[in-house]
Amino acid sequence: MADKEQLVKKSQDKHEESQDIKIIINDNQGGVELDAVAATSGGGEGKPNVSCTQDDTKWLECVEERFTKKVDEHGRIQFDDFQDVLGVRESFFGDRFFSLFDTDKKGSIEISVLMDGLRTLTKGSPLQKLKFVFDVYDIDGSGEIERDELRTILTTCMEESSLYFGEEHLNELTDVMFEAADKTGSDSITFDDLRKAIEKHPNMIETLTLSATQWFGLAAPSKKKEKDWRHKFTWKYFRNNLRKIMFVIIYILINVGITIYTVLEVLESASSDAFLIIFRMAAGIFGMLLNFNCMLVLILVLRKCHTLIRSTPLAAILPLDQHISFHKMVGAVIGACALFHTAGAIGTAIVKSQMPSNNNTIVTILFTTKIPMGLIPGTAYITGWALIVVLTVMIICSLPFVRKGGHFEVFYWTHMLYIPFWTLLIIHSPTFWYYFIMPGVLFIIEKIIGSKLFKRARYGRTFITEVCLLPSGVCHLVISRPDNFRFEPGDYIFLQIPAIAQFEWHPFTISSAPEMKGHIWIHVRSLGHWTKQLYEYFSALDPIKEKPDPNVMKRRTLAVSQARASWWPNKRQSQYRPKDKEELKAEKRMAQVMKKVHVRCYIDGPYGTATREIFETEHAVLIGAGIGVTPMASILQSIMYRYKESKRTCPKCHYSFYGVIPESAMNLKKVNFIWINRDQKSFEWFVGLLNKIEKEQIDVAFEKGKEMEKVIDIQLYLTAAKKKSDIRGAGLQMALSIIHRRDKKDLITGLSTRTQAGRPNWNEVFGKISQERKGNVKVFFCGPPQLGGMVKKKCMTFGFKFRKENF
Repeated sequence: MADKEQLVKKSQDKHEESQDIKIIINDNQGGVELDAVAATSGGGEGKPNVSCTQDDTKWLECVEERFTKKVDEHGRIQFDDFQDVLGVRESFFGDRFFSLFDTDKKGSIEISVLMDGLRTLTKGSPLQKLKFVFDVYDIDGSGEIERDELRTILTTCMEESSLYFGEEHLNELTDVMFEAADKTGSDSITFDDLRKAIEKHPNMIETLTLSATQWFGLAAPSKKKEKDWRHKFTWKYFRNNLRKIMFVIIYILINVGITIYTVLEVLESASSDAFLIIFRMAAGIFGMLLNFNCMLVLILVLRKCHTLIRSTPLAAILPLDQHISFHKMVGAVIGACALFHTAGAIGTAIVKSQMPSNNNTIVTILFTTKIPMGLIPGTAYITGWALIVVLTVMIICSLPFVRKGGHFEVFYWTHMLYIPFWTLLIIHSPTFWYYFIMPGVLFIIEKIIGSKLFKRARYGRTFITEVCLLPSGVCHLVISRPDNFRFEPGDYIFLQIPAIAQFEWHPFTISSAPEMKGHIWIHVRSLGHWTKQLYEYFSALDPIKEKPDPNVMKRRTLAVSQARASWWPNKRQSQYRPKDKEELKAEKRMAQVMKKVHVRCYIDGPYGTATREIFETEHAVLIGAGIGVTPMASILQSIMYRYKESKRTCPKCHYSFYGVIPESAMNLKKVNFIWINRDQKSFEWFVGLLNKIEKEQIDVAFEKGKEMEKVIDIQLYLTAAKKKSDIRGAGLQMALSIIHRRDKKDLITGLSTRTQAGRPNWNEVFGKISQERKGNVKVFFCGPPQLGGMVKKKCMTFGFKFRKENF
């Protein structure tokens, strides 16, 4: 068949002339190719009709440089090198990309042809890129996309986006795409059909103007960015971190004041020996700093005191949200001070041992009780060595590689050494008890209040009454709630389950609303050793016997025994003995996702977080990433409860309306809820709650004469899904959009809110929020620290206040 030329008129904006874009479709042997396309303007020479950005230019230079290093002796690129350079994993789309660039079908690509094609995709028009998309989808090269081909494409898009839909939904996605594009009823889609269908969706056309750099996994290499500290000296940073900055300044000034006081004190009693003065000054300065910092490090973990302070005006002054960060900082200062104090004490001992008037050797001074120093005379040096050992163990076992490396128990138990540490420190330093007495008393009171005996007297017995095993290793616990247990939305508790670990307490956010009576919710994700044990325990738990099956709890042991059985035939028979009816019933009970149980547990709390400011905020933005959604779930439920309580009904006409909520109870005018998840199944954790919120969504007019509007705006993001600007996700995203517009239902979650693919564009999200002008905006975040840092910087840019949950 002869080559056909298709001429398409593409109108530009009013300042440019129209352009004739020639697309040559080669039908030889049924193949469809995107040949060189010339775009002319005003009779000029052929130029790309979309200007190349600097990023595109760098990308092309980077790709060409890498391909040049990979070419064989014939100047061709092999398939493996093609995948490696473009970052295309071995998949359907990787094969299709390579096949389209391999125009001579030799199983390799000439580098000149490949670079010409990439330049076209990078600088070309939306129509050119649409033609490339069509060719990718036209698997057999017939010039038409048939139903089976589209189904294969959508299935592949689902795999690329880590999505799963059943056969029924996959057929529905295929049907809506054909209904949108195949207007002739030919049961196939031509390029014209696809172009006309795309033109009905301007947003899809816009995404096709993006560079091909969005289609491939490779990004131009960039030098590793060094941490830029300059933004910390800007007015925006100072305004958004005023409490933290003032705390650090006051902390530094106190330490400087202690240093000056100690220097003056040492100089007053100075001897003529210069070395003795230096070592005594070092030991004295860092010893006094240790007194202060060892007191402060305790104050920073008085959680019950912090929770009480949150209900006072001091909450607006003190940086309570950063208490853990400051605890770590002060801990590092203690380690440094201890090192220099030890060096000063050893130096002093060496100098004194060499004095003619001193009869004590260095060993006598450092390792005996003959030197009358310390609260108990003669104990200073002996307790000093013990303190060094204890402090070293505590610091090393508190480092991230231990604490976050799957060894939390090591961190937890070595941190219990604070008891001998403070005991030895009181004996070691004759003045430390002055600093320690007040926070020490508060600490003891907190420990008594948090003890099991006190909790039992105050709350009675608490039990886990229901368990729901959710996807991605999340365990939803329903715990009996004492009548006098009161908390605020977003608070957290420490939980201990003796059946799993007799002495371990772990913090978890309460995900239920305070208004819910009789029980509280906890959502636990399996990340560490204890949480994995928790999930396995309840997975193997028989709701009737209330004991886990030891065979399920010891899967690895069972796997080993089965492997041995395969080698020893005499033992193989016992592994496969028939099961009686009772065993089969027990297995069915254990396999249940939801279980009614009665497991003893202890709770310590509640403890407040930054979310206690939520009802004082006018415009709240709630951002949860993954399991970080739990405090937001509590807040959303509480908001709905408070509006329901204000609902009024006219006794005559039975018209229902929401009354005015006093600002003392809630000052909220708008809530933006943003939930970011990696995989599709994670939305199942709270999809029931979100569905209920959507159905019971509240329309409120905040001012007279204003239109009614919704209080809660929900935005969901699935980061594993490919965006519509990515050729590997464009078809699926278009089909999902069509279904959502038609049915007002999202196929991914089942909600009316459309789940957006990829990560949020914070400039767009915060830009829209700032335009709503509902009052002062405060962002509440719970999630990974890296994402938190990014969101915080964006908040500084837009002038929003930022609050982050910290345990």
